[in-house]
Amino acid sequence: MTQGPPEQLAAGYRRFRATSYKAQSSLYQELSQGQKPHTLVIACSDSRVDPVHIFGARPGDLFVVRNVANLVPQIDLDGGRHGVSAALEFAVEQLAVKHVVVMGHGQCGGIEACAVGLDKLESTFLGPWLEPLEPTREEVLAKVGEASLATVCDQMELLAVQQSVGRLHQFPFVTAAVKSRGMQLHGARFSIATGILEWMRSDGVFEPVEP
Repeated sequence: MTQGPPEQLAAGYRRFRATSYKAQSSLYQELSQGQKPHTLVIACSDSRVDPVHIFGARPGDLFVVRNVANLVPQIDLDGGRHGVSAALEFAVEQLAVKHVVVMGHGQCGGIEACAVGLDKLESTFLGPWLEPLEPTREEVLAKVGEASLATVCDQMELLAVQQSVGRLHQFPFVTAAVKSRGMQLHGARFSIATGILEWMRSDGVFEPVEP
């Protein structure tokens, strides 16, 4: 039996129509003719971390793809269905974004699952998806030894962003856009607890963005 939307969603939609959409109706009319976002954000699916809210973006500003642990996968030309790679290609090739941002966050469940050990994770799809994080875990453990889980996760969150930004260079259309039109690649991490956004420098070090 077909059911209507959950009341929380319906109520939210009504608020949106009465406030945001009404105030920006001319912008939405303009956007109905096409989009020209300036930035692609590859973020985590975590419900607490919304790039649109964090960056105070307007409709049409950001092209956002979200997945567990904000991963950029290795390039794979097997002809399969690769959602992140497809979104990346569309944003770079068709929308000509000026920036690509990989944005991690604190208390990431995907990072923690890998830090604890994927062999302990009973799943069909999640374990294989998180496998690219295994080398990240090994590298952090080699550096911090018998540190607390919180410390391991903290370091993995930063290193995973670095490595995902690095994997962007595997895509020929990304390297071509960087070279031909100056598209920029970025890494960042957002703290849910403090609201602090850290930005990755060219040397891989993360520094807080001035609020």
